[in-house]
Amino acid sequence: MKESKIQWTDNTWNPWHGCRKVSPGCKFCYMYRDKERYSQNATIVLKSKTKFKEPLKWKEPKIIFTCSWSDWFIEEADQWRNEAWEIIRKTPYHTYLILTKRPERIKDNLPSYFEMLHNVWIGVSVESQQQVDRIAYLNDLSCVTFASFEPLIGEIEWDNNMNLLDWCIIGGESGNDFGKHRYRPMEMVWMEKLINASVKNNVKCFVKQLGTYQSKLLEIKDKHGGNIDEWDSHLQIREFPKKRRPFDLFSYSVSES
Repeated sequence: MKESKIQWTDNTWNPWHGCRKVSPGCKFCYMYRDKERYSQNATIVLKSKTKFKEPLKWKEPKIIFTCSWSDWFIEEADQWRNEAWEIIRKTPYHTYLILTKRPERIKDNLPSYFEMLHNVWIGVSVESQQQVDRIAYLNDLSCVTFASFEPLIGEIEWDNNMNLLDWCIIGGESGNDFGKHRYRPMEMVWMEKLINASVKNNVKCFVKQLGTYQSKLLEIKDKHGGNIDEWDSHLQIREFPKKRRPFDLFSYSVSES
């Protein structure tokens, strides 16, 4: 059962929550917005008292976005990460999507049995050309690798490291016109350029949303621009990678050719 509104996952799992902003993409982070609603300090990283072992309770296979309210490789979680890796090892029927803005910490924080895990995908956030170097940290990992070009806040030039990816996610930023949590414009040509490059280089592509800027500009109903039925046909691409996938987990009506 799909319980997350994020189009490319079924559920989210946050064994810890709280984070520190490390790049421009963090500026209007939704976790900071939601923490503020609960009068909590978003910069303090805490182990979850109720959600840490949650995947053990899910008996049906799920796609799980891991650490949507933090970063799997954040330093403050070093004391809990090995225990969390064990939960992943004990649930091979789930697929865990780990997205990080700290790729320099990946290899030093993998378990000794990592190459035996077939249910982990590791990705990096790349919001503009300034963050493209993050992708190189994925090159020799044994798992499915991906890049999230979201929020896409600048034009990105496709390079050879991107050809080695299994998957990419593309999305414009969503937010408000006023207040602390706003949005920055995404130009359609930036998105179209990435889509065309991914298709050309056989990297599976998932267009998540057009973002608030394009939603307003195009006068579409979904304020985040996330309803695929409102887009032009050449943007309607939501693929998942097949490479190294051990289980047929996906029930989505998407292209996998």
